[in-house]
Amino acid sequence: MSRPLASAAGPLRGRCRVPGDKSISHRTALMPLLAAGPCRATGWLDSADTRASLAAVTALGARTSLAAGELRVDATGAAGPQGIEPLVIDCANSGTTARLLLGLLAGWLPADGPGVVLDGDASLRSRPMARVVDPLRRMGARLDWRGEPDRLPVLVRGAQIRGCDHVLPVASAQLKTALLLAGLRADGTTTVRGGGDSRDHTERLLRVMGVETVAGEGDLLRVAGGVPVTGFDASVPGDPSSAAFLLTAAALVPGSRFTVAGVGLGAGRIGFLDVLARAGAQVEVVRDESGVSGSEPVGDVAVSGGELRAFAIAGDEVPGLVDEIPVLAVLAAACPGRSVIIGAEELRHKESDRLSLVAHNLGLLGAQVEERPDGLVVTGGRPLCGGTPEAPVVHLTGGDHRLAMAMAVAALVVTGETALDDGECVAVSYPGFFEDLARAVAD
Repeated sequence: MSRPLASAAGPLRGRCRVPGDKSISHRTALMPLLAAGPCRATGWLDSADTRASLAAVTALGARTSLAAGELRVDATGAAGPQGIEPLVIDCANSGTTARLLLGLLAGWLPADGPGVVLDGDASLRSRPMARVVDPLRRMGARLDWRGEPDRLPVLVRGAQIRGCDHVLPVASAQLKTALLLAGLRADGTTTVRGGGDSRDHTERLLRVMGVETVAGEGDLLRVAGGVPVTGFDASVPGDPSSAAFLLTAAALVPGSRFTVAGVGLGAGRIGFLDVLARAGAQVEVVRDESGVSGSEPVGDVAVSGGELRAFAIAGDEVPGLVDEIPVLAVLAAACPGRSVIIGAEELRHKESDRLSLVAHNLGLLGAQVEERPDGLVVTGGRPLCGGTPEAPVVHLTGGDHRLAMAMAVAALVVTGETALDDGECVAVSYPGFFEDLARAVAD
C-alpha cells in the first residue's frame, strides 16, 4: 500500500526506545530447541520476521507463550514431526529463520522421522541457500532441494552428523550460527573460520546456555558436540539497526539532537556510529554497566547534527553495518563530496537488491549515484527534490523494510512530495517506525 512521506519542519529532538533486537529475538526463539530446560526472554521483538521463528518452534513441538514482550519457550520433550508426511514450515520473509533452522534441525530431527520442509514467500525463495546447505552436507546432513537448486524449499531429514572444519565464503552471522548450532549435535568438534566482525549474538547466548564456543587464533571458533545445553533467562536490548535510522536522521537534519535509550552495543552491531562520526555528526555513547541485559552490552546513544562531509566504507567494515548501508547512502547524498562504499555485494542478496534500489531511489530525487557490482559511489551535496502533490516521487522498496525506512529518512530533507510503494513492510522489524520518526520531528 502506497504511503506518503513527510519532510522535516525542524530538527529532531528528544529520546525514545526502539523495539528489541531482531537478531537476538530470532535466536531466543529458535535456540531453546537445543536446551534441556525452559527459556525466557524479556524485551522480545514481536514483528513479522520473528513471528516466523516463533511459529516454527511451536510447530516443532515446543510450548511457547508471548505476553507484553516476554517470550517463554520450553522444548523439553519436543521430538519434531511424527507420521509419514514431512512437516512444512513457512519461514515467510525471514532468511534468519530459514538459515538457522537448516543448521539446527540437521542434527536435531530424528533420523527415522519424515523430516521438515523449509519454505518461504517469493522473496525468500529467491535468496541463496547453498552457502548453508553445502557445508552442512559435508557434516553428513540430509538436505534435499525440493525445487530449484540453491533455493527454498529444502527438505531436512534427521541424520547423525559429524564435526567438520569450515571456512566461510562470506562473513555471515547466519551461516556461522547455522554451523555452530549443527555442531552442538555432531560427533566431535566443529570449527568455523571466516566470520570476521559478523554479529556474535549466538556465541554470547550459547555462553549463557552453558556452552563455550572456544575462540582460537583470529576469528576461529570451536564448539564440541554433545555438550549439555541449559535454558536461559535473557533480556533483549533495543535493536541498533532500528536505532540507526533515527540516529542517522539526526545527523542528516541540521540542528538535531536525538537519543535512543537502551540500545544494544555489541561490537559487531554499531559500526554505523563510526561512519556517522566520520561524516561529521557528534556521537555520544553512555554504556549501562548494571548488566541488566545479561549477555549483551547495552546503553544510550545520542547523535547531534554537524557539518557533513563525505566518507568511505571499506569492505572489512560491511559485516558490522550491513543493514545500515541503505540509510548511510542516504546520508552520503547530503554530504558534499564523493562518498564510496565497497565490499557490499552481500546487499544484493537481502530482501531486495539493496544496492540497485538505493541507487534507483536516490536517483529519482536528483542525487548522483554510481552503482558498482560491490557498492556505491555517491557524489553528495545537491538538493534532493521530490514531485508535486498530484504526482509525488514514488520509491520502490521491493518489499524491503530497510529500503522503506531509508527513504523515509531521505524524505526529511527533500523539497517536494515523495511516497513509498509499500509502507507496510516496515512491520518486518520495526512496526512503530513511522510513528517514532514523526514524534522525533514533532518534539
